[in-house]
Amino acid sequence: MKGADLESVQIDPIDGRKPAGLPPMLSRTSSKATSVQKGPPPSGGGAPKMGRTTSTAAKGLNSLRFLDRTVTGKEGDAWRSIERRFNQFAVAGKLPKDKFGICLGMGDSIEFAGELYDAMARRRNIDGEEGLTKEQVRDFWEEMTKKDLDARLSIFFDMCDKNGDGILSEEEVKEVLIMSASANKLSNFKNQAGTYAALIMDELDPDHRGYIEMWQLEILLTGMVLKDNGKPNQKSENTKKNQDTTNLAMSMIPQSYRHPTRRFINEGIELVQDNWKRFWVVTIFLVLNFLLFEWKFLQYSKLPTFEVMGYCVCVAKAAGETLKLNMALILLPVCRKTLTGLRETWLGKLLPFDDNINFHKLISVAIVIGVIAHTVAHMGCNFIRISTCPPATFQRVYGNLLPAQPSYKDLMLTIPGVTGVIMDVMMFFCFLLATHAFRRNVINLPWPFNNLAGFTSFWYAHHLLIIVYILLILHGYFLVFATFWYMKTTWMYLVLPMLCYASERVFTASDHNHRVNIVKAIIYTGNVLALYMSKPNGFKYRSGMYLFVKCPNISGFEWHPFSITSAPGDDYLSVHIRTLGDWTTALKNEFAKACEPPPQKPQIGASASRAVKGNLVRLETKANVNVSVEEAQAIYPTIIIKGPYGAPAQDYRKYDILLLIGLGIGATPFISILKDLLNHQREAAYDGKVPERAYFYWVTREQGSFEWFKGVMDDIAEYDKEHIIEMHTYLTCVHEEGDARSALIAMVQSLQHAKNGVDVVSQSRIRTHFSRPNWKRVFSTLATNHDSARIGVFYCGSQTLVKSLESIAKEFSVETSTRFEFHKENF
Repeated sequence: MKGADLESVQIDPIDGRKPAGLPPMLSRTSSKATSVQKGPPPSGGGAPKMGRTTSTAAKGLNSLRFLDRTVTGKEGDAWRSIERRFNQFAVAGKLPKDKFGICLGMGDSIEFAGELYDAMARRRNIDGEEGLTKEQVRDFWEEMTKKDLDARLSIFFDMCDKNGDGILSEEEVKEVLIMSASANKLSNFKNQAGTYAALIMDELDPDHRGYIEMWQLEILLTGMVLKDNGKPNQKSENTKKNQDTTNLAMSMIPQSYRHPTRRFINEGIELVQDNWKRFWVVTIFLVLNFLLFEWKFLQYSKLPTFEVMGYCVCVAKAAGETLKLNMALILLPVCRKTLTGLRETWLGKLLPFDDNINFHKLISVAIVIGVIAHTVAHMGCNFIRISTCPPATFQRVYGNLLPAQPSYKDLMLTIPGVTGVIMDVMMFFCFLLATHAFRRNVINLPWPFNNLAGFTSFWYAHHLLIIVYILLILHGYFLVFATFWYMKTTWMYLVLPMLCYASERVFTASDHNHRVNIVKAIIYTGNVLALYMSKPNGFKYRSGMYLFVKCPNISGFEWHPFSITSAPGDDYLSVHIRTLGDWTTALKNEFAKACEPPPQKPQIGASASRAVKGNLVRLETKANVNVSVEEAQAIYPTIIIKGPYGAPAQDYRKYDILLLIGLGIGATPFISILKDLLNHQREAAYDGKVPERAYFYWVTREQGSFEWFKGVMDDIAEYDKEHIIEMHTYLTCVHEEGDARSALIAMVQSLQHAKNGVDVVSQSRIRTHFSRPNWKRVFSTLATNHDSARIGVFYCGSQTLVKSLESIAKEFSVETSTRFEFHKENF
């Protein structure tokens, strides 16, 4: 973008002389002034000057601010929190420079806060080395939060112009960019700061004078906005119309939802319509448990043993009966291969197969309740009453069943007693390691218990349940009070589910385990390992499915699930693995031994100094051009896969429109879908149903994540000829628009994208947004643009967004004619 692009900025000739009385720093007037004349460079040279009003500056930096929205009408509350931190960190009544950022709430931008401190001190001729008094800190804070934009612009420019001479050299521009990159955790941008400083100098210093002036930097900032907003275009008009239509649609709530009572009734109907599969399955589950409990409770209340043990035996036996049922049912939701096949049949319309893991968890909660009730009733009541009841009563009730009255110890040492205690311990251990804090390695345990947290511990602990099932059969067969074999029902509950689960494990172990050849492996920054593998014969899958991976070099038993990121039409399989736990870290280390840095391209200038081994972007497997793929496997760890298995995202084709939302590595289930849509565009003969349009929102907090995702972004930009896919990427570590810490980064981003079409953050053709998406606005726009459409919303990421996204989807389904159906990924 050159000076000719700034059509709406007034340019006046100057005579090359610096106006008398111009102070070293850039002079400013009040925002009430109509215009401010900028001075020429010290050495002259025919540069233009600009008449600027406050309104153009406001457009250029769009409400520039230094703090995170402290001006909210409660400035007093904001200052009180700053004052409290001042009292905490002050030494001898003065705040040290290194505590300035923390005190003002900029603890995540210490370097930026330090430069801001120096600039503010220079403006007041304060010796900042000695620290600031509380009054000086308040003065600084008040100036930074003034509603007068010119005052904040002056501070920002003084930060750039450290020596106060009114001009910026390329080195000063580079230092400011490095400072901004550090404040926004953009390591790659920081490494390229020299290149981007040269880009700014090329844009604003075409005569190669070696410096630019502050007013020229402001021209660039205001000019970008004037270029975007100065000329009305059809797209902006359409956006305005869409917004007007959206506002009208949101105000025209259907009549059936205007009255509170009718709204409550209709929302209840909507809830049933959205969750009827879950409701009827859970209802049947609860009814079965209730009926079994009631039947067994009433049965034992009429038996002679009730005279000795009372309602304790009723509770114990009733809880035990529900345990038999639930221990059988809990195996069915994890028969993955069976569920994958069934979800394609008519049962897929009746059963919520996508909630199999949630149902598995629900049954586990019922088991915990049953175990507690059964154990407490027996050990805390029944055993005591049997061992302490009067001998005459015992002989009358149990004389034909037991030769002598047992003690409490005798009862505990029976087969049911011993097996019951062992099962309780194992099930407690298994349930504990399956909780979120342990499975996701959230909890920090002291040594030597630190290895109990993580997926590996969860996986091994779950396999203790094999022993539990054997003990459960023994527990239910060798009873304290002997009875006929056909009245011992534990094995009857368990036989079919155990056969189903065991046969699937044996079947998949023999027929669906594939040893694959590694075609390529890449280790990206951000701890992501990408594996490209040979595709086994007969391995058929759909986009959105997942598979299990085992590496015998690490463990011969562990299988870990990962989404398939290749499309069904590709001649290879690929997965992207984020190294979060012990197993994934070990897998990355195994492949690191077979990897090498990519060949370095010839570099000149500032870039050459950065081409060192310490700054590798990624590691790739060595190229073996003289040997076959099979022979090259000797240097790679062995990889075995099994699958594929069904997931919610595989049903994406039944929707008119797709909204795909991925957080970080949660983008992996949708990579295959996006590739599949691109492949269908290339296949003109394909006549199957595919969504008309797909919107993909990817949110990440690390710039390094773009390294592994860049290929997908480039493919979309290059091959999406029909513009079916609309992609939005968000980097949350960058401060949002309007923040002084990201102002120059946004400016460089616009320059770079305008010059060569490449984004400075992602290094792809798709421009990156900063901060987080406004999800209500996203759904509102989709509802307006796709009236009466059926939109599939697929989400994969942390649990923090699940409830809010699901709530917004329901809200817009109710208040607009567009139907949003929300799905979330589960492993």
